[in-house]
Order: sequence, then C-alpha cells, then structure tokens
Amino acid sequence: MTHDHHHHDHDHPHGSDLTPVEARVRALESLLVEKGYVQPAALDALVEMYETKVGPHLGARVVARAWTDPAYRDRLLEDATPTIAELGIGGRGGEHMVVVENTPEVHNMVVCTLCSCYPWPVLGLPPVWYKAPAYRARAVIDPRGVLTDFGVGLPETTRITVWDSTAETRFMVLPMRPAGTEGFSEEALAALVTRDAMIGTGLPLSPGAEIQP
Repeated sequence: MTHDHHHHDHDHPHGSDLTPVEARVRALESLLVEKGYVQPAALDALVEMYETKVGPHLGARVVARAWTDPAYRDRLLEDATPTIAELGIGGRGGEHMVVVENTPEVHNMVVCTLCSCYPWPVLGLPPVWYKAPAYRARAVIDPRGVLTDFGVGLPETTRITVWDSTAETRFMVLPMRPAGTEGFSEEALAALVTRDAMIGTGLPLSPGAEIQP
C-alpha cells in the first residue's frame, strides 16, 4: 500500500522520557503558551479527553456490536466511518476509517511506517511501541516475527496482511470472536477485546480471563 506523507498528523502525545523530537515539541508548546497563542487549559482538556474519555473501550464496543449483529458487521466492513458513528463514536483521526476482519485464513496487523498515524477516536492514545522505528520497520518485513514477540503464535497456513495507516486512512482490526462466548452480552464481549487485538498485535482475551456474564 502507498503511504502519502503529505499533510501528515504530527501532534502526538508526549511521553515521560522525551525523545529529541518530543523535547523540541515540548519546547515549542511552551513558547506558544508563553506568547499567548495557545491556552494551557485547552491543551489540558485535550489531553484529558484522550486519556480518560477516548480509548480502546470505544473500539471494543464496535467490535462487540459486530460480533453480535451480522448486519452491523457487514456495514462496518463495507463503510466503517459512518457505521462506527452509529454508536456515537468519531472525531479527529477517525474521519476515514477502514475495518479489516481477521479470519482463520487471514490475520491483519496495522502499522504506520512513516510516522504514527493511529485511529484515536476508537483506540485512544497510541502505545509507545507503535511509534517506535523498530516496530514501524519490522512490522512490514517480518510481521510473523513481531507477532511472536507479542506472544501471538499463528498457524503457518494463516496469511498475515499488514495495513499501513496514513493521515488520510486509518485502520482497525476486527478480531475473531473467542470460542465459548455464545450467549455473552455486548458488554461482556467488549471486556474481552484488547487494544492490541484491534491493532492486530494481540488476540481477544479468553472467556475465563473475565467475569462470566
């Protein structure tokens, strides 16, 4: 897949251990605040929103609905953005969403090879490893090895497809529903959906890992 880097989204969150680029961003942020171009309260509100209100629990709702509603699943795979919006979920970074489905034959994995584009409205803040150059490079050339490092062992017959997110299009994985969850409510199913499962570097939890409905 091509990765058009024009108009790329660079406003990524700061970490506790700042890289040189993050340190420069932090310095620029301080300067903008000092000059009065940006209000600290507005920045704090934005950070709080992505740390407490927006997160993987929203993506898990989407997955759980798709697992229990075949018509919703079909719409999600056909045109993800408006289908996700049916649950009141959307926003910046999720304007053009594509959902790809895992099957016994195909396992999907998401990366952003040039930066760290990420579907914020459904997954919240990206994990540190997602932004790391090592993941961005190796996910493309050795996806099976990356999955092994994450503890995901797949049959050799399972094809691995890597999707390259961009500022224009961002991907989310619809993982396979775990066995033994027949009769589970959407809420109980959502509790089994991990962030990594929606990136493709993990799998949903087994039913025994959560409270039974």
